[in-house]
Amino acid sequence: MPKITFMGAGSTVFVKNIIGDAMLTPALCDSEIALYDIDAKRLKESQKMLEILNKNINGGKAKIKSYLGEGNRQAALKGSNYVVNAIQVGGYEPSTVIDFEIPKRFGLRQTIADTLGIGGIFRALRTIPVMLDFAKDMEKVCPDAWFLSYTNPMAMLTGAMQRYTNVKTVGLCHSVQGCATGLLKNLGMENDVKKLQWKIAGINHMAWLLEITDGGKDLYPEIKKRAAALLKEARKKGAKKNHDMVRLEMMLKFGYYITESSEHNAEYTWYWIKSNYPHLIEEFNIPLDEYPRRCIKQIEDWKKRSAELTSNPVLDHKRSHEYGSYIMEAIETDIPYRIGGNVINNGFITNLPSDACVEVPCLVDRNGVQGAHVGALPLQCAALNMSNINVQLLTIDAAINKKKDSIYHAAMLDPHTAAELSLDDIKKMCDELIKAHGDMLPKYK
Repeated sequence: MPKITFMGAGSTVFVKNIIGDAMLTPALCDSEIALYDIDAKRLKESQKMLEILNKNINGGKAKIKSYLGEGNRQAALKGSNYVVNAIQVGGYEPSTVIDFEIPKRFGLRQTIADTLGIGGIFRALRTIPVMLDFAKDMEKVCPDAWFLSYTNPMAMLTGAMQRYTNVKTVGLCHSVQGCATGLLKNLGMENDVKKLQWKIAGINHMAWLLEITDGGKDLYPEIKKRAAALLKEARKKGAKKNHDMVRLEMMLKFGYYITESSEHNAEYTWYWIKSNYPHLIEEFNIPLDEYPRRCIKQIEDWKKRSAELTSNPVLDHKRSHEYGSYIMEAIETDIPYRIGGNVINNGFITNLPSDACVEVPCLVDRNGVQGAHVGALPLQCAALNMSNINVQLLTIDAAINKKKDSIYHAAMLDPHTAAELSLDDIKKMCDELIKAHGDMLPKYK
């Protein structure tokens, strides 16, 4: 009987997906489920929801227990085989508000700010210390457990865990498994393809669709033809916009489609959110301040949806596309499964640094998660990845060694930040962000 511990269990919808999936998996259905959070109300809601689900879809076979607050963290983790991580340190208020409002005063606009950019840097700086505390506890009470991390910024947090702890860690994202099918659907090709095959590698949120074929036939020529026609019309002033214009344009210019959405990718490079080219915002349908809007909407929606999930006597679930339960099942049964996982490079991508956290095909079986050799990325793809990896490695260095200079350097090398602000303003902005975070950050030298 495996033990699955969920860190950040107040994320009720995500708990339903991951733990609900486990309940529908024969090798996991009788698991001991430990729910951990620091928010008593949200933790109680998740437990109530899971108890209904356990009864309805699982015959009550799982055993569910909640653990509230840091004092109960080791008890939640003790004896775990799998630890699922979905925490968000600081929440919408005050942290997300700080991440957006202070840069905005300096003239730096963002869309999501959870992966790269100044928002991604500071989200990592406040989250890595918490993750390292998790690791210390895991090394004591469940040293053989797998840590399945869904928290952003994925490459920074996962990379810190993989390089500086003994915890077996893989980073998991939603963007890999839906990338190829989403692209085909957007271009009206989904019903024409019968034997879809694809290959993806790179870094989280900037991994590349290196191959996409139908029974061996390369689909890229037709994809690019349709994308060019779509963009030609959609870029016109007043035209109906497509939701994915940034990624399609990046594909046409650099040759390969990127895994994560256009609103994310607009802030990962120098090209899109530019005060001296303001027309690009409207032309390419770039939603500034998108993440705060989503947060506000989610908070309001939860007031309505919480009763639907926690008080619905006929609550049901179908196994989702999330990798979590499939990884656990493969390890428990030794029946291999392939995922796109975030692991330390170790030569998987030969023209990216060995200490970078890369997103590559991985085989999962009783041996755990094992990355696959990819080889060299196309040079232009590796170069764009390196512009993000530089920021990731410096942010990790800042978090581990408490060096303020590394924070400055990460921000100064961030593509979007550097394209908009002077070196002096970048340093001033970082100092204001450090001050505004207060006790949410450690002291830096």
